[in-house]
Amino acid sequence: MPDKNELEKKCIDTIRFLAADAVEKAKSGHPGMALGAAATAFTLWTKHLKHNPENPGWPDRDRFVLSAGHASMLLYALLHLTGYDLTLADIKNFRQWGSRTPGHPEYRHVPGVEVTTGPLGQGLANAVGMAAAEAHLAFRFNREGRQIINHYTYVMASDGDLMEGVAAESCALAGHLRLGKLIVLYDDNQVSLAGSTGLAFTENIEMRFKSYGWQVQKVKDGNDVAAIDRAIKKAKKEKEKPSLICVRTTIGCGAPRKQGLCDSHGSPLGEKELAGAKEACAWPTEQTFHVSGEVAKYFRRAVSRGRKYEHAWRETLADPALAAELERALSGELPADWDAELAEFPAGSADMATRKASEAVMQKIAAKVPELAGGSADLNPSTCTWLTGMGDFQSPAQSREGLHGMVGGAWDYSGRNIHYGVREHAMGAISVGLALHGGVIPYTATFLTFADYMRPPMRLAALMGLRVIFVFTHDSVGVGEDGPTHQPVEQIMNLRQIPNMTVIRPADANETLEAWRLALANTTGPTSLIFSRQNLPLLDRSVCAPASCTGRGGYILWESSVLEPNIILMATGSEVVLALEAGRRLAQEGTRVRVVSLPSWEIYDRQPKEYRDSVLPPRISARLAVEAGIRLGWEHYVGLSGKIIGMESFGASAPGPVLYEKFGFTSDGIVAAAKELLTIRG
Repeated sequence: MPDKNELEKKCIDTIRFLAADAVEKAKSGHPGMALGAAATAFTLWTKHLKHNPENPGWPDRDRFVLSAGHASMLLYALLHLTGYDLTLADIKNFRQWGSRTPGHPEYRHVPGVEVTTGPLGQGLANAVGMAAAEAHLAFRFNREGRQIINHYTYVMASDGDLMEGVAAESCALAGHLRLGKLIVLYDDNQVSLAGSTGLAFTENIEMRFKSYGWQVQKVKDGNDVAAIDRAIKKAKKEKEKPSLICVRTTIGCGAPRKQGLCDSHGSPLGEKELAGAKEACAWPTEQTFHVSGEVAKYFRRAVSRGRKYEHAWRETLADPALAAELERALSGELPADWDAELAEFPAGSADMATRKASEAVMQKIAAKVPELAGGSADLNPSTCTWLTGMGDFQSPAQSREGLHGMVGGAWDYSGRNIHYGVREHAMGAISVGLALHGGVIPYTATFLTFADYMRPPMRLAALMGLRVIFVFTHDSVGVGEDGPTHQPVEQIMNLRQIPNMTVIRPADANETLEAWRLALANTTGPTSLIFSRQNLPLLDRSVCAPASCTGRGGYILWESSVLEPNIILMATGSEVVLALEAGRRLAQEGTRVRVVSLPSWEIYDRQPKEYRDSVLPPRISARLAVEAGIRLGWEHYVGLSGKIIGMESFGASAPGPVLYEKFGFTSDGIVAAAKELLTIRG
C-alpha cells in the first residue's frame, strides 16, 4: 500500500488525467485549469465538502459552485470518482451530442451540478445568493440545539471570474452582509485565455477583497494539500466574513511546453504534450481514463461519509411539523391557501398605476407565502416592492452594532427585504442563487430600461428553469420627463426573445393581480412582470371579460357585436384602455370591432390552437396592434396585412401624456390607423 502522500498524489493525478484525456478525445475543451487546480479541488472534496453522492439533493449539503465553468471536466471527474451517477462512459463522451458531460456544467443535466456556469462571474454571484439563502433559512428553521440548516457554499473561481463586474458587485454585497459561510477558492494562475493577466488585471486582489470585508488568505503552492487544507479550516472558523483563498497554481501543470502558458487554457494539449505531462507525473502513458482500484476506493469513501452526514442530519428533524414545512419550502410547493386573500379590486376603484396595484397584491401574497423575499436596486419607493413589516435582510452583527431597519420588522438574516444597492447585475445573479438553493422564491425590482443591466442572469434563470420573479416598472415613454435614458423602447421585446421567459404586461389592477398569481404558479422558469408608472383606469368587468382570463395570456376583452368583427384591435398594458376607447368609437360609426388584451405572448402561444383561433380568427386579416415599444415581433399576430402602432425611435423628455400624443398612442391615432387599414382591406 502506498503511503498517504503518495496515494493523495495518485488521486490528484487521476483527476488531472481523466480531465485531460476527455478533452483530448473530444478534440475540444479546457485542460489547463483542471491540470493546475486538481490539488485544490481534491483537498476540498475529500477533506471538507459535506455531500451525499447517493442523494445529491440532500437539503443540508454544502454547495459547490465551479464558477470557472470552462473547467467542467474537473467537476465531472470529481463527480464520477466520488460516486455520483456519472459513469466513465459519460466521461469519455465529453462534449458530444446527447452527452451527460456538456462543455460547461449544466444544472439538472447531471446529479451534483448545482448551477449552470460558463459566463464568467455568474457562478460566483450565484453563490452569494446560495449563501444568503442558507443564512435566511437557518434563522427560519433552526432551533436551540438543532442545526437543521448549517452548511457552506464553496466556489472555485478563476482570474476571469474576478475580472467581471458582477463579481465585484456581488462580492461587495457579500462582505457587507457578512456571509461567513461563503468560501471562494481562487485559482490564481495569472493566465487568461489570451495571455498573461498582467495585460489587463493588475489590481491588488488581497486589498480589494479586504476592503469588501472579506477574510483573505494566500497559499503559495497550489500542489500543497496540507496548506490548502489549513486555509479552508481557517476560513470555516471565520463566522462573520466571507473568505477568499488565493491559491497560486500553474495552468496546464506538468505539460512540458504548455505549462504556465495560455496555450493550455482552451485547447487540447495534443497527444505528444499530454504524453509528456503523464511522464512528468510518472503516469502510465499507454492508458487513457485510468483509475486504479486504490484510487477508486479512496474517493468512494465519500458515499459512506455522505450516508452518515445525512443520517445524522435527519435525526435533528425531530419535529414532524417542522420537517414537513421545511420540505414544502425547499420543494417550492406553495401553501394550500396562499392566494385565499387575493380579492379583485372592486368596481369604481380610483385610477391606479399597475406598480401600485402590484404593491398591494405583494403584501397579501407575502403574508401567506413565507418564501417570498427580494428587493430592488435602491428603488423601493419607485418600484413599490417593499414587503411591509417583513424586516431587512442584514447581518445580525449589525444589530449588535446599533444599526436598525428602515420600516420595522427584523434586522437580521430572517428579514425578507434585501437591499441590493445600485447593483442590478448582482441583484439578478444573486436571485438566481437564492432560487437554486431552494426555500426562497426570489423577486427583483428595477426600472424596465435597466433590464439591460441584468440580462445575463435572466437568461441563465430561463436556461435553468428557475422560478425567479423579475419586476420591472416605468414601462414605457409614459415615464415622461426623465427622458429617453429612462424610457424603455426595445426592452419588452428583448425579454420576449428569451426562451422560457414568461413576460406579462397587465392592463389594469385586476390583470396585475392575475399576473402575480401566474408568476407564483410558474415553477418551470422565470417571469417578468411589467408595470406602469402612470395611473390606469380599472377596466369595467361588467362589460369586459373577467380579469381571470389573463391566465390564458390573451383574451377577447370586449367586442361590439356577436357577429364576426370587421377588425381586431389588440394591445398590452397601458395601451389596452386606448384600444378599448378607440374600439367603442369605431363601433359607434358602424364598424364591428373586437378588442383583445394580450398581456403575455408566451402564455397565449401555449394555448390550444382552437382557443387561439377563437381569439384571433385566421380569416380576419384586418388587425391592428398597439404597444408603446418597438414594433418588431407584432407581425406574429397582425400578419403581413396588419398594422402596428409602436415606437420607431427613442423617447424624449416631456410629460407622459404629451409623449403619448406625439408618438401616436391615442384613441384618435388608433381610430385613424384602423380606418386606413379597413380602407386598404376594402
